[in-house]
Amino acid sequence: MNRAESPSNARRLRRWLLRGATLLVLTVAALAFWNSPWAAAPKMLWTLARMPPATALPVPVDGVRPRQIADTFGAPRGRDRTHAGVDIFAKRGTAVRSATVGVIADVREGGLGGRQVWVIGPGRERYYYAHLQDWADGLARGEVVQAGDLLGHVGDSGNARGTPPHLHWGIYGADGARDPLPLLR
Repeated sequence: MNRAESPSNARRLRRWLLRGATLLVLTVAALAFWNSPWAAAPKMLWTLARMPPATALPVPVDGVRPRQIADTFGAPRGRDRTHAGVDIFAKRGTAVRSATVGVIADVREGGLGGRQVWVIGPGRERYYYAHLQDWADGLARGEVVQAGDLLGHVGDSGNARGTPPHLHWGIYGADGARDPLPLLR
């Protein structure tokens, strides 16, 4: 090896090592992200999109049986809308739980539903839990929930203020609102 080749080979070796180190760092970072809590929601959304919509669900309010729920889906509400869910009456403060595995799409207060939680579930259907008294501690958008996880408690927030405490529960798919009552077991 002569002197003219030596610096060129050293530069090539340094570039090759730098590229290898960069690739290694990027690979480790990608694997760390994929296994981190921040990647849980995107992975779950991908999984949920490939699952069929639910065909049977538990009642999302502790201690309430399906036969105790009146079929009010589609009932008139005012002059310009219909009831796009069911009302599940229970004692104020009764636990409201996620009916499905899913990702919290929103936790907010406002509008007709008052304190509400939206969960994206199987088949990318959106589950709407409204008129809550409060939310579960730390509940936040992007959180992955399992069926049975606490979302909040029965209340009368929003346009239900002053009515008996209840959960307004709705399910929305690609074709609009779906009657949840036939799914309850």
